[in-house]
Amino acid sequence: MMQIICIRPEPGFTATQRQAHGMGMIVGGEPLFLILPVHWAMPRGSFDGVLLGSANAVRHGGPSLRQMAGLDAYCVGRTTAAEAARAGFAVAATGQGGLQAVLDRLAGKRLRLLRLCGADHVPLEPPPGIELVERVCYESRALPMSADLVRQLGPGADCGAGVVAVVLLHSAVASRHFAQQCDAHALDRSALRLAALGPRIAAAGGDGWGAVGWPAVPQDAALLALAKDMCQG
Repeated sequence: MMQIICIRPEPGFTATQRQAHGMGMIVGGEPLFLILPVHWAMPRGSFDGVLLGSANAVRHGGPSLRQMAGLDAYCVGRTTAAEAARAGFAVAATGQGGLQAVLDRLAGKRLRLLRLCGADHVPLEPPPGIELVERVCYESRALPMSADLVRQLGPGADCGAGVVAVVLLHSAVASRHFAQQCDAHALDRSALRLAALGPRIAAAGGDGWGAVGWPAVPQDAALLALAKDMCQG
């Protein structure tokens, strides 16, 4: 069976490998990103809660975020919700279809929320009555492919049928960076299949891949199940 490659930053990289192991799968690859904290200042005024689109916002929120512990947290998914709960927040909502969907469920309420996010983040449209204040608290630094990963994805790694690997993509930033690295190392896109967490992420990688797909639910277990199917297809 062809390889399944993960490129997400730690600790997500190890978490995906652990999830895959529990499903009887082996995932290789290497992190192509480093997550770094960004200094931010607490806005004036009080807040009713925090809006979190990534567990990285909790991990890198720093002392200012810790001062808000106890408030409601509106989280993009289960991993982020678990991280928020460990940090002392009361998880008020956990989404499974993106952060905009979490916001849309708050329609009719009057809330002032602090959105902590990465330097590269998706614009949101809060419904009437929801005031959203944004602060960047972390950034993702792209890393070059190692020579070992280039070899794994190159022609010498061909496992038959001309397809080398299925690559897991967890963000649009990762999708764009992976495509750029493939082009920089003259890797054949048609020999690679992409399993993206969602359609926006898949589209960010451009065209020319052997196959591109995404699961019905943007969760790691569903993504891994899709990758397994793409290996066999």
